[in-house]
Amino acid sequence: MAIINIDEIMKVLPHRFPFLLVDRILELEENKRIVGIKNVTINEGFFQGHFPKTPIMPGVLIIEAMAQVGGILLLRTIPDRENKLVYFMGIDQAKFRKPVLPGDQLRFEVEVLRLKSRVCKMQGKAYVGEELVAEAIIMSSMVDA
Repeated sequence: MAIINIDEIMKVLPHRFPFLLVDRILELEENKRIVGIKNVTINEGFFQGHFPKTPIMPGVLIIEAMAQVGGILLLRTIPDRENKLVYFMGIDQAKFRKPVLPGDQLRFEVEVLRLKSRVCKMQGKAYVGEELVAEAIIMSSMVDA
């Protein structure tokens, strides 16, 4: 039940393998809220070193995936988005509540808290099933590529 599939995601985001961390968008309210998913498989390259005997998804990549979902929300309605990038400005109140393991499906719920011109503040939450596994406040800026 994707409203935005991977082909459309790749038209919006500049990220590519191995750094594209969004598989599908399930819900979207323009300039307000977005819900996206990332399927976490044992084939992810980061599991080779994090950690070989106990693979868990690095928290920084969970936050990056959350930010990519937010980036889709911000870039989707920009007419010249191929000439824009969304940069991190800050990450506040990041909390990691439970490890994310191979086989999990991450669901990101990202909500705009403030949007002014090229600067945006969003609250993101990551879930596996109904369990909150990570959350953060993300600040970003849209710049010319």
